[in-house]
Amino acid sequence: MDASNVLDFLISDDLIKHDKKECLTVIMPAYNEGMHIHDNLLKASEIISGFVRNYRIIAVDDGSSDNTLSEIISASEADSKISYISYKPNQGKGKAITNGVLYANSDYVAFLDSDLELNPAMLKGFLKTMKEKNADIVIGSKLHKDSKLEYPLSRRIMSIGYYVVLKIMFRLDIKDTQTGIKLFRTRVIKALTENMITDGYAYDIEILAKANKAGCRILEMPIELKFKRERKEKSRISFKTSFKVFKDTLKIKKSLKG
Repeated sequence: MDASNVLDFLISDDLIKHDKKECLTVIMPAYNEGMHIHDNLLKASEIISGFVRNYRIIAVDDGSSDNTLSEIISASEADSKISYISYKPNQGKGKAITNGVLYANSDYVAFLDSDLELNPAMLKGFLKTMKEKNADIVIGSKLHKDSKLEYPLSRRIMSIGYYVVLKIMFRLDIKDTQTGIKLFRTRVIKALTENMITDGYAYDIEILAKANKAGCRILEMPIELKFKRERKEKSRISFKTSFKVFKDTLKIKKSLKG
């Protein structure tokens, strides 16, 4: 993170002092999720503990203007497996993930959206597939034929649009880069997150495009998704955001030439 752009930075003591290597680190970026983040972190930890003994959740408060940080701290006090990073101003989901990756000390690193529309229990299957098929990256895909979705039509259209663009621009044999549950070998994700040029929603595209160019083995898995946000809650992904993703994608394409 560029320190000149940060007004305030806070990290939980256990991350600073932590030197024990774990099996899995789960990074959960959060922006203005104060209404749900406390319960979602505790629920995620409870689910993950059912299939991994040694794990850590790193909640990243990405410059929230509500009570997200205090709710995260409360969850960390209730569960020692939950750690946190917080800073201001808002830097974007990609930057939040990059900062989480810096503090990961584990064999595997997962990204998981903090709204829990995607059940962290799916990571059990991701881990099994990664080990059995010797994959470097396993990602959830809304466009997988076995996925079960309760999802707005507008989002489905955008997913298909991303797929077409990425197929043309990067020759990516991946149907869905944007689903918010992914698993990486730690050595792979630490290398990929060096010198990132995007920090918003195009971040996932950049990581996977770089991984594809580097020859990483990427596998897609089916997911179950239940769209939870009510109409009165503002969607995180507007058409304006989608346009920015497209512009960032062009930057990524340019950076990967040669």
